[in-house]
Amino acid sequence: MYKNRDEALEFIYQVNDKLPSLDNVETAICAPNVYLRDLIKRQGDNLRIGAQNVHYLDEGAYTGEVAARMLKNIGVTYVVVGHSERRAYYNETDETVNLKTKKSLEEGLVPIVCVGEELEIREKGTTNEVVKDQVVKAYKDINKEDALHTVLAYEPVWAIGTGKTATKEQANDTIKAIRAVFAELYDEDTANKIRILYGGSVNPSNVRDLLSTSDIDGALVGGASLNPDSFLELVKAANEK
Repeated sequence: MYKNRDEALEFIYQVNDKLPSLDNVETAICAPNVYLRDLIKRQGDNLRIGAQNVHYLDEGAYTGEVAARMLKNIGVTYVVVGHSERRAYYNETDETVNLKTKKSLEEGLVPIVCVGEELEIREKGTTNEVVKDQVVKAYKDINKEDALHTVLAYEPVWAIGTGKTATKEQANDTIKAIRAVFAELYDEDTANKIRILYGGSVNPSNVRDLLSTSDIDGALVGGASLNPDSFLELVKAANEK
């Protein structure tokens, strides 16, 4: 929840022409709903716009919510589903994450499905079990072809906005474990093809280390993406991967 309209437009004008081809890096800004159409009208050839949340029904008496078909109709490409802040503050559950993911796929959106553990889980050594449970529930009744149209984001809750970042080994090991879950749900080929991001205090100083690992495909970035120069540096690092 950052930036007013003028600031959002200034940002997109500063980054639009400096982004690598979408064939090399999928670059997206997931913005507040009130700016989505303004940004979509101004997105360059190498930028796409996403929403930060979505409802799992087509319509109804759900004041304040936005349906997937509404987002698709205005040109949204991606939608974040199950972000840790939605889970923590707005009662998002594994079941609603599953419903939102399926509805997003049904409407042709690309869901960025978020999973991750809290600090006590990491300290107990049960990260892989907890994250596996989240992934299994998020992808319930989603077939292989649809799964390949999703993006999975691993975001350890204890590393979001805290300045604490999982080491590249910790992040990569957990993401490798997530690929093993996808191999169980689908097959090895699907597990290798599904794009998995790391999110959690990613910034220009650590992004290259994280992206140098075997299993991290990209980054879901919060605060460090708010400055155009920082945003472009993050994208540059992805383009070098």
